[in-house]
Amino acid sequence: MALIALGVTGGVGAYKAVEVCRGLQKRGHDVVAVMTRAATRFVGPVTFEAITRRPVITSQWRPGMNADIEHIALADGIALLLVAPCTANMIGKFANGIADDFLSSLYLATKAPVLIAPAMNVNMLAHEAVQKNLQTLAMRGARFVEPGEGYLACGWIGKGRLAEPAAIVEAAAAIVEPPASSLAGTRVVVTAGPTCEDIDPVRYVGNRSSGRMGFALAAEARRRGAEVTLVTGPTPVPPPGVDHTIPVRSAAQMHEAVMRAASTADVVIMAAAVADYTPASPAAEKMAKGEGPLTLTLQRTRDILADLGSMRAGLGGARPILVGFAAETHDVIARAREKRIRKKVDLIVANDVSRPNQGFEAETNAVTIVGEAGEEDVPLQSKAGVAARILDRVEQLVRTRAVAPADRAQGGLTSR
Repeated sequence: MALIALGVTGGVGAYKAVEVCRGLQKRGHDVVAVMTRAATRFVGPVTFEAITRRPVITSQWRPGMNADIEHIALADGIALLLVAPCTANMIGKFANGIADDFLSSLYLATKAPVLIAPAMNVNMLAHEAVQKNLQTLAMRGARFVEPGEGYLACGWIGKGRLAEPAAIVEAAAAIVEPPASSLAGTRVVVTAGPTCEDIDPVRYVGNRSSGRMGFALAAEARRRGAEVTLVTGPTPVPPPGVDHTIPVRSAAQMHEAVMRAASTADVVIMAAAVADYTPASPAAEKMAKGEGPLTLTLQRTRDILADLGSMRAGLGGARPILVGFAAETHDVIARAREKRIRKKVDLIVANDVSRPNQGFEAETNAVTIVGEAGEEDVPLQSKAGVAARILDRVEQLVRTRAVAPADRAQGGLTSR
C-alpha cells in the first residue's frame, strides 16, 4: 500500500526493528531499511535485505549512489519515515539540522510524515538536552511512539526501552493507511478559539486561545468521515475545511450556536476557551479614560458544557457523547476528575497551561484524558497528534453507544 523508510539506529533495540519490518509487510506495506553505521553492529544489513527484498542503505558514499542522488529520490517516494529505534544522538541530529549520514540527510530532504520511537537509558531520556530536542521535533510535526518502562540493556530499571513492535506498527499504520471512515455517519460538533466579551465598542475581555487544538480536532474528525460542525471564536489561525463553520464572538453566541447544533449531534467536543465572566453592562460608546481606577462589574456566563450534560441527563440518553477541556495551572488531574463528574460528561481533556510548549498559543500540547474507564497520558506532541488520540477515545465511546439511524430522534437528542 505505502512505501515506508525504516530508519534503524545504533541501539540494542535494533533487533526489534526486524519485527517492525515484518509487521508493516503483513499490513501490505513496502519497506526500505536505512541503517546507520552503529546499527549494523547490532543487526546485520543482510537480515533486512532478506526480509524487504530491497538493498539496505547503510552509507551515502556507496559507489553509484550519486547517480540518482538516492536520499533525494527516496525522500520524494516514501509515505513515512519511521525511525525505530531512534537514539539520543539521532534525535539531536534531526533537531539541529545535522546531516552527516544517509538517515539524517533523508530526514531533512523528505516532506513525508516522521514517526520516531526513541530508545535510550532512562537518564539520557530525562536529560534536558534530549527533552528539548524532542520538543523541537514535536513542534515541527514529528510524532512519537513512547518508550516503555522496565529493565534496560544497561541493567537499570526505568523508562527508555523501545516500544513493542506491535505498538510501533499500529502507530505507523495510523499515519499511512487511508482513513477507514470510522466516524462515517457520525455528526460531530467541535468548538474552538476564544470568546471576546465586549466592555465597549473598542475593548473586550478575552484570553490567549489560538483555536489550534479545536481546529486539529475538527480536521481529524472530518478525516475520519464525520460530518463536522465547527463553532469558532475570533482567531487569526485559518480554520480547517469542514462541513459547517459557525463564527461567533461572545460566550452567549457560542452557547446559542452549540445548543442548537447539539440537538442533532452524536458527539460534542468543547475545546473552546469560553469566558467564564462577561461585563454586566457593556458601554454603547467608547469609555473615556479617567484619572482614577475603573471598576468593572462582571457576571457569570452560561456554562455550555454543564448545560449540555444536564440536557442529556434530563432526556435519559447516551447521545451526544460529551468531551470537555480543563485548562489548569495546578491540581490539574484532581480538578479534571471533579469537573467531569460535576458536569455529567464522558471525557475531560486536562492540560497544564503553565508549562511551556503546551496549551494556549503553542503548536504542541500534552494532555491527560480523564474518563470513567480511567486516565490516559498523552505526551507532548503536535496538536494534530493529540487530536488523533482524543478521537480514538471518542470512537470507543461511539462504538459502545451505537445508535441506528432509525433510532435518532427527529430534531432532538435520542432518548434511550
